[in-house]
Amino acid sequence: MTAAALPARDGLAPGGLTGTGKLLVFMLRRDRVRFFGWTLGLTLLMAYFSSAMGTLAETEEDLESFAGFARTPAGAMFGGPGFGFDALTVERFLVGEYGLYLLTGAGLMGLLTVVRHTRAEERAGRTELIRANVVGRHAQLTAALLLTTLMAAVTTVLITAVMVGGGYDGAGSLLFGAGVGACALAFAGTAAATAQMSAQPRAAAGTAGAVLGAAFALRALGDMAHVQQSGPSWLSWLSPIGWSQQTAPYTLDRWWPLLLSLAFAAATAALGYATSIRRDLGAGLIPPRHGAPRAAPWLNSPLALAFRLHGPGLVGWSAAVLLGAVAYGSFTQPLLDGLEDAPGQVVTVLGGADNLLNGYLGTMGLMWAFVAGTHAVLAVQSLRSEETEGRTEPVLATAVSRRALLGGHLTVVGLSSLWLLLLAGLGDGIGAAASTGDAGLLGETVLGHVAHAPAVWLVLALAALLYGAAPGAVPLVWAVLAYGLFAGFFGPLLDLPEVAQSVSPFAHVGEYPAETLSVASLAVLTALAAVCTAAAPAAFRRRDVVTKA
Repeated sequence: MTAAALPARDGLAPGGLTGTGKLLVFMLRRDRVRFFGWTLGLTLLMAYFSSAMGTLAETEEDLESFAGFARTPAGAMFGGPGFGFDALTVERFLVGEYGLYLLTGAGLMGLLTVVRHTRAEERAGRTELIRANVVGRHAQLTAALLLTTLMAAVTTVLITAVMVGGGYDGAGSLLFGAGVGACALAFAGTAAATAQMSAQPRAAAGTAGAVLGAAFALRALGDMAHVQQSGPSWLSWLSPIGWSQQTAPYTLDRWWPLLLSLAFAAATAALGYATSIRRDLGAGLIPPRHGAPRAAPWLNSPLALAFRLHGPGLVGWSAAVLLGAVAYGSFTQPLLDGLEDAPGQVVTVLGGADNLLNGYLGTMGLMWAFVAGTHAVLAVQSLRSEETEGRTEPVLATAVSRRALLGGHLTVVGLSSLWLLLLAGLGDGIGAAASTGDAGLLGETVLGHVAHAPAVWLVLALAALLYGAAPGAVPLVWAVLAYGLFAGFFGPLLDLPEVAQSVSPFAHVGEYPAETLSVASLAVLTALAAVCTAAAPAAFRRRDVVTKA
């Protein structure tokens, strides 16, 4: 008996796109809050920058005082190459110094959206149910990319409208908005490729995030070299963030660098499509490492389980932080050489210290504190994934209490945050000592970085408390980090009131060695973190375990 092979219908054929439209509608409905949170959030941030600068830079003298820092290597590190700063206007300063943070936010928007609707759905088991219907193999990835494209387009339009409404040139405003949208597409394509590598959503998002971090670092190093007019300024051209900045809105108004962003987005997305058909549903191209047939004797406690879950990710974080810190520290002496004639506004930005060397090292400590805080919040969000994917309930079915389980995770994440700050301090200290020839900088730098641990622990404790009480509200902690970043870096520059700056936990530490450490503040932050940490397991015990997202 022979059986004739039936031709595959287009909708079920590998690579088919049948059902893409319906999946896009479902994704839009599911992200009805996130969609506007991302697009309006980025737009409102630009609106605030524009409004603040319009108020604080009413005269050319005021504007020039802000621009002094932007023309230095430190300004290039935290802003950009400074196109048009020789004949500065408010709009040139806005996109040249503050545009970087919108570009970075757009990159996060793109990569997180794609991972959320592809690998995370696959891990949760919903993709298998969807693919059991008349849905093409590439429909889900295509719908996720279309959703991100729509978010990028809306962000472009809104930012353009805000800047045109502020009285800025329409062509430059549209170019800057398009640069933000193009950055989102570049990292959406990156996530489409990384989502095929591992079966874990965290690994997919982490790998794409590492690409974003590398793009930020390459751009920073290249822009610093550009400002100094020596060194590898070409590094900026290796970064998708750098491509958007190289359009130079309101100055050169060149659109062609965005073609690099679109080509990169198309190439990485094509890589995602091509590799998706080379793996099984639910699997990754990189197979998981086989475990030992018997567990090691030390894997007999919730603390050991937490270390086993967070350990692999910590290795990547550690390597990235150490390498990045050494790179930034090595620019200490060139930066100081460029700041010899800096105006007083630069001193205010760099920790408010008369000693610019200490101010720079203190500012770097604050920056790495936000990195450690990001690691802490992501770790707490991974607990949510463990719970919704059904792995927490079997553990709690044993003789493991909720307090012990959550406490083990918080202990590991708290210590790993301290470890990252220590590595950052060592990296910055070693780089600064080698750059300046002053070995005494190492100890001061390490102390200044590690001193931010209580503030990071408070952020971790707030995230844990929300996880225990209302796990769906954990993303609200990102607002604490975002506001702390804004108040720490832009508060002095924009003359933010002291009361508003004090809302951030990071404002009470002191940017040592630029400022004296406040032992009382460190004690209060540690006590608040301990109270919230103790309350988190109590809140966890009062709710049901959620086994679906």
